[in-house]
Amino acid sequence: MRLMLLPLLLLPLGISHASHEDDTDLPHWAVDKITPMHDRVTNWLDNNARNIDNFFGTDDSLTMENGSYMRFSQEFSWHERDRYDWDTALRVKLDLPTTKERLRILIESDPEETQGTLAEQGANTARSNNNFRTEDFLLGLRRLSDRDKREHWRFDAGAGIKVKLPLDPYVRFTGERQWQLNDGPWVLDSWSRASWFNEEGYSVRSRWDLGRPLSDIYHLRFITNVQWQEEVDTLEYSEGIELNQLLGTRSAIRYAAVAVGRSASDPRLYDYYLLSQYRRNLHREILFVDFIPEVHFPREQNYDAEFGVTLRFELLFRADLSWGR
Repeated sequence: MRLMLLPLLLLPLGISHASHEDDTDLPHWAVDKITPMHDRVTNWLDNNARNIDNFFGTDDSLTMENGSYMRFSQEFSWHERDRYDWDTALRVKLDLPTTKERLRILIESDPEETQGTLAEQGANTARSNNNFRTEDFLLGLRRLSDRDKREHWRFDAGAGIKVKLPLDPYVRFTGERQWQLNDGPWVLDSWSRASWFNEEGYSVRSRWDLGRPLSDIYHLRFITNVQWQEEVDTLEYSEGIELNQLLGTRSAIRYAAVAVGRSASDPRLYDYYLLSQYRRNLHREILFVDFIPEVHFPREQNYDAEFGVTLRFELLFRADLSWGR
């Protein structure tokens, strides 16, 4: 099995795209099934978002661009340590752009606060036995800043509850900033979030992303993550390098090498992993597929290779995609 999975990390290198690509890989009968369903859901989503926005905001809600969307994903994974697993996730954002405070209603089933340690996030092992559990659903309200992160720090605040009994309230504060270094090709992005959940306690996470385009089809990134969770009570950090490549108008691939460490007083690396993520737009920016093989070298296993592979399907409902079809 190991000899079979290792070449999967390099398999997408051999994937080429045709000189002319249509907007779908699906047969006609599948398109005829998906299109009416997608239009019904997106019209329902858009109408409800605009009606709520009109109730709290102004009549401009009927004509102003609205970024509301719903994303449904189904993931199947295999990992040497945890074997087979599957996970379903739902994320809904209802934008209210004409309200005075620029609010957003947020519904999500897989928030980053429940995704475990940095090593578990890389291996997807934190999702074991978390298959669409209702107690992981968040229902909240987020206030969006109108500041441009390229010129100023942008701070957002949000609060809500986990949909469970007894109710588990939460509060979040998020800050973002972007700099273009010396007016050159390098761009530095910063994203940080502090969260409090009544049951899990406090957590803080920060991501620093330094990147630049190498050509029209290649983009290089260096990513640093820092995370602390009260339940784990250990500072974690990771350093990664990524190379992103466009394979065509509807395909892309990401190659990544990551080292994960922990502890501020006695810093020590405890996991290394390599992965490639092939992403394909199967149908008109509505249906996507991701294929993600990876290999880990954890310290606790004496750095012996552990293999895993993930297949993910994602269905996106966004109203502006249905116009003109």
